[in-house]
Amino acid sequence: MRSHRHLDQVGPLISLRSPSPSVFLAAALLVCSGSAQKEDPLAARSKGAAGAPVTVYEMADFQCPACRMFAVTVLPTIEREFVQTGKVRWVFINLPLTSIRPNAVAAAEVAMCAARQGRFWPTHDALYQQQDTWAKLASPRSTLVTIAQRAGVDRAKLLACLDEGGVRKEVELDAQRATRSGAHATPSFYIEGGLLEGAPYTPDPMRRLLDSIYAVRTRASK
Repeated sequence: MRSHRHLDQVGPLISLRSPSPSVFLAAALLVCSGSAQKEDPLAARSKGAAGAPVTVYEMADFQCPACRMFAVTVLPTIEREFVQTGKVRWVFINLPLTSIRPNAVAAAEVAMCAARQGRFWPTHDALYQQQDTWAKLASPRSTLVTIAQRAGVDRAKLLACLDEGGVRKEVELDAQRATRSGAHATPSFYIEGGLLEGAPYTPDPMRRLLDSIYAVRTRASK
C-alpha cells in the first residue's frame, strides 16, 4: 500500500470547485506518495482504517452552517459507504473563520479537548446538531461545555484542558495546515493532492469523487 500524502507536506494546490465529471477525473489523477508518519497527531479526530487507500482531510468550522449541513446530511452516508468499508480515512481539520464566526474557535477548543478524552466525534456531532443553541451567544463557553458533557466528555477534565490553553495552539496549527492547502472557505476537502471547496447537498457528488479516486489508488497499489 502506498503511503498517503500528508496535509503538512503540501503547498498551494489545484482547486477543484466545480462538481463536474472532469473535476472528479482530475481529482482522481492527483495521486501522490509521501513519507509515512510514525506517529499521527490527528488520530484522535480521524475515523476509518489508518491504511485506507484514500485519505480525506475535511477543513471545517463548527459555526459554519454549510459545514453543519454536510455533517448532518451527507457525512453519515459517506461514513457508512466509504469509511466503515475500509476505503477512506476521514480526518477533521479546524478552519475557524473568525472574521465572520466569532464563536468558532471556542467550539473548536472544546472539540479538541474532547479529542484528548477520545470523544471528538460524539462532540463533533453534538456541536453541529446543536449549532443554533450556541452559535449566536455572546459567551458560549458554558453552553459548549454542557453540550460536550452530554456527549460523554468528563466536565472537570474538559474545563482543565480549556483553562490550560494548549488546544488554542492546536487549532491555530490546523488553520495553518488548511491555509497551506489553499483552502479559504468552509467546508473544503483535501483529497490525495486535490482541493475541493464547498459542500455537496447530497451524497452523490462526493460518492462519485471518492469512487474515482479509490479506483485510481487501488490500481496504483497493485
